[in-house]
Amino acid sequence: MAKKFAIRTEKAPAPLQGAPYSQAVRVDDLVFVLGQIALRPGESALTGATVAEQTEAVGSRLDWMVKTTVFLARMEDFSEMNEVYKRHAGEVPPARSTVQAAKLPAGALVEIEAIAHL
Repeated sequence: MAKKFAIRTEKAPAPLQGAPYSQAVRVDDLVFVLGQIALRPGESALTGATVAEQTEAVGSRLDWMVKTTVFLARMEDFSEMNEVYKRHAGEVPPARSTVQAAKLPAGALVEIEAIAHL
């Protein structure tokens, strides 16, 4: 049976209010990354007021991601989010689901979680 290892970095926000979750978990060659909102480490205010600004702030290299899930506060923001997302998606974009969430943490407009292959 494969072991799982928690991944912790100071370059990403810590779990909100000490909640019991890891920033990421590695199992074999897969890394499961928690949902990221536009919150910088050590700050309590979101970065950006629009979904495009928040998507850019969440940004990461998506070329090593195999699957992402995008949560939007409003599905009407899909096109705006998608314009930013495609700039980061690489030559072979990850598989992706996009859903509308009733409410996102800290009033965020977008949250993105991912699965990466090392």
